[in-house]
Amino acid sequence: MQVEYTGRQVTVTHALRDIAEEAIARIVKILGKTTGAHVILTAEKYRQTAEITVNTRLHSIVATSESTNMETALRAALDKAETQAIRCKKKLQTKKRLPKEEKLTTEPALTRPKRANRTAAAAKEEPAAETAAKKTNGNGNGRGKQVLPVTVHSFPAKVPIQEPHVVRSADSVALRPMTLEEAVKEAEFRDREVFVFRDHQGQVKVLHRKRDGKMELIEA
Repeated sequence: MQVEYTGRQVTVTHALRDIAEEAIARIVKILGKTTGAHVILTAEKYRQTAEITVNTRLHSIVATSESTNMETALRAALDKAETQAIRCKKKLQTKKRLPKEEKLTTEPALTRPKRANRTAAAAKEEPAAETAAKKTNGNGNGRGKQVLPVTVHSFPAKVPIQEPHVVRSADSVALRPMTLEEAVKEAEFRDREVFVFRDHQGQVKVLHRKRDGKMELIEA
């Protein structure tokens, strides 16, 4: 698997590469097939930041850590990424172990009453109402009250509505200030349709990929 390194005001030494590649190898064993990894090391005054991104076919793992020492920040970010990988693997194993009946109950379908059922119920109720009317009207004196047939339809009190499936993603938000060009590159690398970032003046901006493939800049 190819690991890409980016150093911003930092020289990526062989020692840092060895630490990163050793931990990423463990993450690859946990997740299985991966498409790539990206290690970003940034130095800003007294703050050292390490950001790890591991991409798989189903999802991406992003972990970030800050420290006054770059090696400490890198090790902490790699530990967070490995913890996320273990959680993802457990979730996949839990889903595979669920029987078919439990999988169906976790995703309730929208049920609606069918017209055919209502028509059949109405057809059964009408002869019963006519028979009751004949019995009431057919007394000897002919003074019985006229009974009109009434058709009653029953509907469910509440129709179950499927709740929207919401997935929280931190991969669409930049954790550090960046220029517009850097934000466009990050959005392309992370394959995001929407990417939120802050410029160096602290202003929040949003990149949105339109249907024609062009990137649209939205300033908050």
